[in-house]
Amino acid sequence: MAQAGEQHQQHQHDPRVASSERRREASVPLEIVDAWWRAANYLSVGQIYLMANPLLARPLEPADIKPRLLGHWGTSPGLNLVYAHLNRAIVERGTPTIYVCGPGHGGPAMVANTWLDGTYSELFPAVSADVEGMGRLFRQFSFPGGIPSHAAPETPGSINEGGELGYSLMHAYGAALDNPGLVVACVIGDGEAETGPLAASWRGHSFLNPVTDGAVLPILHLNGYKIANPTLLARIPEAELVDFFRGNGYEPLLVAGGFDGEDPMAVHGRMADAIDVAYERIAAIRVDAAAGAFADVAPRWPAIVLRTPKGWTGPGVVDGVQVEGTFHAHQVPLAGVRENPEHLAMLEAWLRSYRPEELFDGEGRPVAALAAARPDGVLRMSANESAHVNGGIAAPLELPAIEPLAIEVAPGERGTTGEATRVFGSWLAEVMRRNPDDFRLFGPDEVASNRLDAVFEVTDRVWAEALHPLDDHLGRSGRVVEALSEHLMQGLLEGYLLTGRHGLITSYEAFIHIVDSMFNQHAKWLESAKQVPWRGDVASLTYLLSSHVWRQDHNGFSHQDPGFLNVVVNKQAEIVRVYLPPDANTLLEVMRHAFDTQNRVNVVVAGKQPQPQWLSHTEARAHVEAGLGVWEWAGNEPGFERADAAASVPDVVIACAGDVPTTEAIAAAQLLRGRLPELRVRLVNVVDLMRLQDPSHHPHGLPDREFDAIFTRSAPVIFAFHGYPPLIHQLAYRRTNHANLHVRGFIERGTTTTPFDMLHLNDLDRYRLALDVLHRVPGLHSRPGVAEIADEWHAARNAAREHAYEYGADPEWITGWRFAPRAATE
Repeated sequence: MAQAGEQHQQHQHDPRVASSERRREASVPLEIVDAWWRAANYLSVGQIYLMANPLLARPLEPADIKPRLLGHWGTSPGLNLVYAHLNRAIVERGTPTIYVCGPGHGGPAMVANTWLDGTYSELFPAVSADVEGMGRLFRQFSFPGGIPSHAAPETPGSINEGGELGYSLMHAYGAALDNPGLVVACVIGDGEAETGPLAASWRGHSFLNPVTDGAVLPILHLNGYKIANPTLLARIPEAELVDFFRGNGYEPLLVAGGFDGEDPMAVHGRMADAIDVAYERIAAIRVDAAAGAFADVAPRWPAIVLRTPKGWTGPGVVDGVQVEGTFHAHQVPLAGVRENPEHLAMLEAWLRSYRPEELFDGEGRPVAALAAARPDGVLRMSANESAHVNGGIAAPLELPAIEPLAIEVAPGERGTTGEATRVFGSWLAEVMRRNPDDFRLFGPDEVASNRLDAVFEVTDRVWAEALHPLDDHLGRSGRVVEALSEHLMQGLLEGYLLTGRHGLITSYEAFIHIVDSMFNQHAKWLESAKQVPWRGDVASLTYLLSSHVWRQDHNGFSHQDPGFLNVVVNKQAEIVRVYLPPDANTLLEVMRHAFDTQNRVNVVVAGKQPQPQWLSHTEARAHVEAGLGVWEWAGNEPGFERADAAASVPDVVIACAGDVPTTEAIAAAQLLRGRLPELRVRLVNVVDLMRLQDPSHHPHGLPDREFDAIFTRSAPVIFAFHGYPPLIHQLAYRRTNHANLHVRGFIERGTTTTPFDMLHLNDLDRYRLALDVLHRVPGLHSRPGVAEIADEWHAARNAAREHAYEYGADPEWITGWRFAPRAATE
């Protein structure tokens, strides 16, 4: 590989950096950078191995070693090298910079550097900057009651844990959005570079505006190996690697060294050159962009490819096996230290090779000379306030009033037609108008498809690449970010939220499963962050899932899956919320509430197709505040009083959650009211799904007394649900009347068919729900005339299917159905 230290002519397309002779006068000598690097390496090794004797005041003994050696050394020296050189650049240039650590188990390196920064001891006073604090720093790492081995929320400055690989670069680009002047340095492990999400991230700069956004500096760390295998990008020819980066829009800077016993000072010189060139190019791009450049072509941003041995400076050969520079260095190079005196001696020699007496004084404090490489105050990457790396919302959202955009729904005119997400889109456009600098909408090419295109009256899709005359709402400074990768969209949003801003992601319901694991990781981050007192609030991550299972009749089975809800409800109750608004006004109120929350994941499912609208704005607000409620006007329960619901026991409860199931439930209640007017039917709509759960399991759970008052303690409950039926049983299994709960929902029967036939296929249509009532209400099926009613409804179901299969559309008695108030059917 071409090395930065080689002498040759630098020109625009040369990936190698000119020699250290071109460096301007530096205020931080490379000897100090090297000392910082050695100190961070010493602290990294100490965290993996030691539980006592942190400064080696005496020869190591087996009792000094942790009984369980957990940690990852292989990536740490490279991460420490990057951190030391970024510190130098910040001190010399004053450029605000944050560090995103991609390698999954880079925890010891990141913690070591934040301790050297001083931030760690400020936030964790017990882990003081002295020998006692160093001892606690070492002992707590990967230790019961201690800290994880990743750059977790407990790590100052971290916005990317790395427990699951692939998200670092998208988090970095999300952090850069609307952070002008910021440099986000993102170290990408070469194992991580093989993941799909990371592969989708390389062109994240296609959404950056150099004037109004920050810059991302990708640093691909090629140390050659994963856990047990070589890495792809480390083994391809250098020319292909350079082409790979240029094809992704970067100008790569190649740095290699540390092999065959090379003096680290030579590598420091090359790395310093690369960092200087990268920062200079970023600054030049910003100046050129402010002067009007890049109107027709995107800038070519710098990226660094750093090649060093895996486990550099660690044990070279252990028990006759090469370790440094191989996959054997990935985790713990010396495993049997407590039992093997030879390994113990090798560990001590390894630690002493960093010359700790030059790095820490007699009290264990970092020596004064290291201060030259330590940025001041909030310029420290572990404490950067301008980027809110430790949480904290930059500014609250200004939310517009809902009333002007709500659909008019008078009590006598329920069932008027409207499109929920289109109505919400108009309100969302106003949200974006009022918050032009800290709110963004992300979607995988589905913003318009999900009927949110009103936002394009306010803003464009952001686009840094070539623009063509026929482009639709594409511009250099748009607030909508779209690319056909759910991974990338969620990752950008996460990075944006974790650095103090607000946003929304919209997606087709079935394909949000692509980010199941990303959701898991973000929810875990939020849960862990709640236990870290100095972590500030972050705006909630809110999903709007449309184009849902019940109206994907045209796209077919591949697009029909409501199972994301099942994934979500299994997370900690403090973190997750699930909302199924039945109409446009309820959606408006749900989204207003969601945008006003912090430290949560809100999942909202709402259809985009024309559907009946049930509640006025005032009713919708009260319904969302309650989370669920009895809709007296839709049922047939004379004398029902909300304040004394327990005193009234209906013959049956028809419950519903979701827009299409709500319509079918209301239609079923109307069928029953028309043919069996004496039957007391209560209709209950659920908008906040977590109200069903026991209050001891979820803070939104309805107390048993109130739950029983609504769902009764004995009446059969027929529940029409948007998703998979077992989920309702999972949430409500502790309730008094659970044995009488009968759920209809998606049962994995789908195809390209009509809307009503989709319901028919899954036994969620109005006739099936009404037939369930006939079957479940004790003694009802044996009453005179009921068998004939059942036959009539079975025939209607079959006739609707036959009509659809013959004519390709649902019959008029389905498509033309309208809600009739109780008086009209009595």
